[in-house]
Amino acid sequence: MTQNQHDLSWLKSAGIREVECLVADINGFPRGKAMPASSFAAGQELRLCRAVAIQTATGDWADYQFSGEGDPDMKLLPLYSTLKQVPWAGKPRALAVHDCEDLDGSPTPIASRNVLKGVLEKYAQHGWSPVVAPELEFYVFAPNLDPNDPFEAPDKRNGRREDGQQGFSLGGLNDLGAFWDEVYSALEMLGIVGDTFVHELGPSQYEINLIHGDALALADQTFLFKYALREVGFKHGLQVVFMAKPLAGQPGSSMHIHQSVVDAQGRNIFSTAEGQPSALFAHFIAGQQQLIPELMPLLCPHVNSYRRFAKHMAAPVNLSWGYDNRSVGIRIPRSSPIARRVENRIPGCDANPYLALAASLAAGLYGMQQQLQPGAEAVGTVFDQEGSGPELPRTLESALAAMRHSTRVRSLLGDEFVDAFVAVKEVELDSFLAEVTPWERRFLAALA
Repeated sequence: MTQNQHDLSWLKSAGIREVECLVADINGFPRGKAMPASSFAAGQELRLCRAVAIQTATGDWADYQFSGEGDPDMKLLPLYSTLKQVPWAGKPRALAVHDCEDLDGSPTPIASRNVLKGVLEKYAQHGWSPVVAPELEFYVFAPNLDPNDPFEAPDKRNGRREDGQQGFSLGGLNDLGAFWDEVYSALEMLGIVGDTFVHELGPSQYEINLIHGDALALADQTFLFKYALREVGFKHGLQVVFMAKPLAGQPGSSMHIHQSVVDAQGRNIFSTAEGQPSALFAHFIAGQQQLIPELMPLLCPHVNSYRRFAKHMAAPVNLSWGYDNRSVGIRIPRSSPIARRVENRIPGCDANPYLALAASLAAGLYGMQQQLQPGAEAVGTVFDQEGSGPELPRTLESALAAMRHSTRVRSLLGDEFVDAFVAVKEVELDSFLAEVTPWERRFLAALA
C-alpha cells in the first residue's frame, strides 16, 4: 500500500520524533537513515547509496563495480505493515523496514530482501506459496569489552556465572527475568509472534521459535527480532550474540528453518489427498541435498560459521535426511499430513534471514522443478559424511568457490547478486586472514 492509503496521524499523536528507515545489509545487519516523522508522514522520498546494501561486516567495501560505478543511489520504499513504535527508545520513535529500488524503478538486485522476493516470485509462477518457521538460538553474555577475551555468561541471581548446566531449566530463564519481560513486550509491540522459548544447552544460551507463516513476513520478523534482542540486551547491561560458535567447546547457535509449501487453495503440496508423502515432497528434499553445498555461504556466511559443525555437538555435518532424526542435516518432523514439512538444520543464527530463506527455498524449488530424487532415508545416528551424498564445504573459502562457479545458483539468484555477495565475503575473509590468532602465538612461536 502507498502512504496515501495509510493513516499515519498516529505518529503525531504519539509524539513520534523520527522514523528509523531500515534496510538489511548483506549480513542482515540493520542500516538506513532516521527521518523526521513529519517528513515520513508526508511521503518524502528517501535515498541511500547502493553500496550500503553490500556493506561488509568490517565496515569495508567491495569494489564499486559490485554496487554500481560511481556509487549510485537507490530509493528506500517503506513497508507500512512494519511501521511500529520502537519499544526500547527513550524518546518516542518509530521504525519501518524498507524495500530497495534502483532509480530506474527496478528492484535493486543486490538488496537482500529483493533476493528472497525473487525466489518467492518463482514459486508464485507455479501457484505455490512457501510457509516457514525459523528457530533461533543465541547467547546472552556479560559485556565483552576486549575482543581478545572470551565471552562470559552474566551473573545469575545467586551471584555466580552459569557453567552450562541449565539446559531446559526454568530457573535458567528466570535468572534473566527482567530482560525477558522487556523482550516479550518488545516483540508484542513489533508484531512478532513467538512460540516457545527455552534455555538451551550452552551457558546462557537460549532459543525462541517463531510461529509459522508467509516467508517474506517471517524474514522481516526475524530481522527485527535480532535487532530488538540486541537493543533490549544493551538496556539491561547484556550482550546478545548471534554468532554461530561464540564459545569453544560449547554448542553453536543455529537457525533451523521449517519449510512447507501450499497451493492456491491453501493445501500442503507435500501431502497427497490420501495423506501420504507426495512426489513433490521427495523432490524438495532432493533439492536441499543437491544444492545446499553450492548455497552454503548464504546459510553459513562467516569464518566462524564453520566452527559450529563439530560431530556430536548437536550440529549436522551431513546432508542425510530422516524422520525425527536430529543427527541429519535434513530432518522430517513427525506430523499430520497437513503439517508435513522439511526442517533444514544447516543454517546458523548468524545468517541473514532473507538470504538463508532465499537459499533454502531456492534449493527446494530446484528439486521440484527438476524432479530430483533424494538418497535413501538415514536411520540411526549419522555424524559423518561418508555415504550421505554431496559433502558440505568445511570452510568459508571452499564454500565461496562452490557458490561462485555454480550455474544453478546463478540461475536462481542472479549473476549480479552472486558476484556482489562473493566479493563482499572475500573482503571479510581477507580481513580475517590478516589477523594473527592466539592459537598461532601459543603453538607456533616456539617451533624451530
